[in-house]
Amino acid sequence: MKISDVIQSADWKTEKHSPVIEAPEKVKAGESFAIDLSVGKEIAHPNTTEHHIRWIKLYFKPDNSKFVYEVSTFEFNVHGESVEGANKGPIYTEPAAKATIKINSSGTLIATSYCNIHGLWESSQAITVE
Repeated sequence: MKISDVIQSADWKTEKHSPVIEAPEKVKAGESFAIDLSVGKEIAHPNTTEHHIRWIKLYFKPDNSKFVYEVSTFEFNVHGESVEGANKGPIYTEPAAKATIKINSSGTLIATSYCNIHGLWESSQAITVE
C-alpha cells in the first residue's frame, strides 16, 4: 500500500474536507506572495470535539524537479474540549492559515489536510513564475 492509496481529493466547492489553496496563478521570481489555506470554505466543516481538522500542510513541487518541498505545517489543537465535556470548552480553532513565500520557478502548490474521522485529503494549484 502507498500513501497515495488513502489520500482523497475532491473539488473544495462540493466537499467540506478538501483543502483550499488561494494563491495567485502567476508571480514574479523572488517576490513574496501570500497563500491562504483553509478547509470548509464553501461547505463548513463541523470542527467539533468529535469531528475536526487536525492540520493542513503545504508543499511546493517545482516543474523542473522530481522532488517536493514541505513549505509549512499548521496544527489546529483545540476543538471545544473541556473538563466539563465535549464541545463545552471556551475555544475552538478554525482550519485556516496563511503562508508567505517566494519561489524562483514555476510549479505546483499541494495542500494536504487531516480530518480525525475522514482521513487524508489533498488539492493542488499550478503557479507560474513570470
